[in-house]
Formats: sequence, structure tokens, C-alpha cells
Amino acid sequence: MKLYHNPRCSKSRQGLAILQKTNQKIEIIEYLKKPISETELKDILKKLNIDPIDLVRKNEVIWKESYKGKDLSNEQIIQAMMKYPKLIERPIFINGNKAVIGRPPERIISIL
Repeated sequence: MKLYHNPRCSKSRQGLAILQKTNQKIEIIEYLKKPISETELKDILKKLNIDPIDLVRKNEVIWKESYKGKDLSNEQIIQAMMKYPKLIERPIFINGNKAVIGRPPERIISIL
């Protein structure tokens, strides 16, 4: 099990707290400190079964100033998330081949 986590995010911290109560081994990945590879990001999108745009935090200043309103391909959106990991929605919980964005954090329970 993996949690893509940003400790500065309250929803991410709440998601981590839910997981810690299960007493299961969880790999915590602070993706702002240790960037996600392009292959890993594409794998996450596949497990979430969403388009790249659905993983973007559209209220981030970087998105609004540099990308909003542009006709971007999926690959361009992935590249934007690679360049600016802060654009990636969080937390993301992965359990085997299942994944969920923990918004609200209680969604994590659905794939435990």
C-alpha cells in the first residue's frame, strides 16, 4: 500500500491518520520531496481510471497562470504535473491495483 502524501495538506494528513489506525504497513511517498517518475504517474492515472486533467489541482496559481484555458493534450498535462508536482491532487492512496484520491479522506476506506 502506498500513500502519495503532502504533510502540509490537511486532507493528506487526515488520510494518513485513517491509514495509521489500520496498523498495516504503508509506504508514504512525500512526492514534493521525492518526485514521481513519468511512468509512475501514468500508472497512478491508470489505477485511478481518470484522465490526467482530473488529477490536476486547478486552483493552484501555477495552473491558473500557465495552463488554464489552453487546449492541452493528456501528455502536456502529464508534463505539467511532472514539472510542477504541486499540481497533483492529494492524497492518493494505492492498494494493489486499486487507487483513490482521498478527497474526502474517508474515500481511502473504500479500497482498504
